Amino acid sequence: MPRILIAGNDSLIMPECRHLLEAKGYTLKYCTNLPEALGQVLEDPPDLLVTEKGFSGKNDEVELIQAVKTCLQKANIPIFLVVDEIQLQVELDWDHYPVDDIITRSFIPEILLARIRLAESRMARAFDNNPLSRLPGNTSIIRAIQRVLREADGYAVCYVDIDNFKPYNDRYGFSRGDEVILMVARVVANVVAELARKGSFVGHIGGDDFVFIVREEMVEPVCQKILTNFDLVRNMFLSAEDIAMGEFVGRDRQNHETRFGLLSLSIAAVTTGGGRYSHYGEVSSAASQLKHCVKKLDGSNYLVDRRNT
Repeated sequence: MPRILIAGNDSLIMPECRHLLEAKGYTLKYCTNLPEALGQVLEDPPDLLVTEKGFSGKNDEVELIQAVKTCLQKANIPIFLVVDEIQLQVELDWDHYPVDDIITRSFIPEILLARIRLAESRMARAFDNNPLSRLPGNTSIIRAIQRVLREADGYAVCYVDIDNFKPYNDRYGFSRGDEVILMVARVVANVVAELARKGSFVGHIGGDDFVFIVREEMVEPVCQKILTNFDLVRNMFLSAEDIAMGEFVGRDRQNHETRFGLLSLSIAAVTTGGGRYSHYGEVSSAASQLKHCVKKLDGSNYLVDRRNT
């Protein structure tokens, strides 16, 4: 169910609004102070934020809004700012308040519901988030790559692939496969957010393929920690029998019975410094060649391409 974070005083959302939203399938989470609200955004991001100007009696709403806008785990969260009519008499700096909608007190429940549904519809039209992971999809990935190609600083565009994912799906079922995809999405987003948030990006191409972008000097520690964290949780998605064997039997694309290694990750990282690439297609082609090499290695691995030409 869609989850709404209500960050403000206890009377921000009246009982009538709460009852209507819950009846329509929304789950509401209330936070009355900034540390609690920031913790919620970082640990389990909501699908929509409703906050108020003057949250906690300070400018805490600005810090909270900025945290939501830089959230890597769930991009493009709609933000509603609740204001008093008198507050609108002073023109607000909307670059300072990058919200998606404003609501003036006092609002009726039906109006709030309509505005929330409109925001959801608008976001679905405007952005291409993957429906499973909720990470940005191909259009956003292309834009992010083109952005760093224009930057003077060097970045690393990193393509992540889950090894042996198709035979895993055949053996364990698509539902477990989806759980693995979600796990990898969380591992990648959490590590990038922890180690290299500034200027970074995380996207989901589709299926078991992901992309993340970090500054070039951070690519190796980020890749290393992603692989370490993946290996720590991987066995949760494997049977004891397969773990003991260190492999499982499945069928390849030609329907031949084959032994496959356990789940692992391959990361192909292409660096952009020095103006060696001008188009995302060139980056993708270089990464494809590199991924072909890294996938030949046993277990989880990464390779960084720092070619000068």
